[in-house]
Amino acid sequence: MRWEEVPSVTPGRGEALVRQTAVGLNFIDIYERTGLYGGQLPTGLGREAAGVVEAVGPRVRDVKVGDRVAYASPTPGAYTEERVLPVANLVPVPEGVSDRLAAAALLKGMTAQVLLRRTYKVRKGTVVVVHAAAGGVGSILVQWALHLGAHVIAVVGSDAKAATVRAMGCKEVLIQGRDDLAARVKELTSGQGAHVVYDSVGKDTFFASLDSLRPLGLMVTYGNASGPVPPIAPLELAKRGSLFLTRPTLFSYTATRSDLLKSAAELFDVIGRGIVRIEIGQTYPIRDVQQAHRDLQDRRTIGCTVLLP
Repeated sequence: MRWEEVPSVTPGRGEALVRQTAVGLNFIDIYERTGLYGGQLPTGLGREAAGVVEAVGPRVRDVKVGDRVAYASPTPGAYTEERVLPVANLVPVPEGVSDRLAAAALLKGMTAQVLLRRTYKVRKGTVVVVHAAAGGVGSILVQWALHLGAHVIAVVGSDAKAATVRAMGCKEVLIQGRDDLAARVKELTSGQGAHVVYDSVGKDTFFASLDSLRPLGLMVTYGNASGPVPPIAPLELAKRGSLFLTRPTLFSYTATRSDLLKSAAELFDVIGRGIVRIEIGQTYPIRDVQQAHRDLQDRRTIGCTVLLP
């Protein structure tokens, strides 16, 4: 990755120029840098940011100059001081939510909203396993699921991260690599297993996650921190009790403007009411993004990471 000066761009029809004040860092950025998700080089990276509208193109009505906005974009390019985007991708940032918080929360928070409210509709009594529970998406999932009345079993990579998750109110925390995940989940659920597993780790935990589910349970694999999940025979799902398997992406669920605004509004609501607290564990000048990627990839970060232009 290299920091370069490029010409400013004038917004066209249906577009706005956003002066960015904070940029969110996500695992998808690493997947795109390493080529896991394909793409053409050279390219920008980064999917979310917050800032202020500096100019608008023709026929723009949803935003005006001076508005505070944030976005989680289906295309990369957020690692920049300013960016032209379709207005349809922008969401308003409410009062009381800082730009840094909006940039840290939007992509990860809307991912959590989709996973909990649409991919599997979590409610009181749902048994939920959350991997990487001290991380950006994981910490939001834990807090939100607890609020919904779920029985949450969190999985983390160290004792320090376990303490972080317990401070969120989660009583049952397992250590990846130390605890036998499937055996402990069955033990904690009187032999039944989980209704749903949210697994962002990928290759290293996939089959243990499957084995943690009860019959007819749902395996949600939504990340690849340890590498992509290898091909799986459908019979593996059948022999564990007719399991369901899904690989969701946020942008499929927020493809329409109405779904995007609804997801963002629900996220900002739970943040505003103190149900979900977003921890910005670390910030980096955007010029130091190489180190930020190293720290995230090596799982040395806690909570969310923000890059500052």
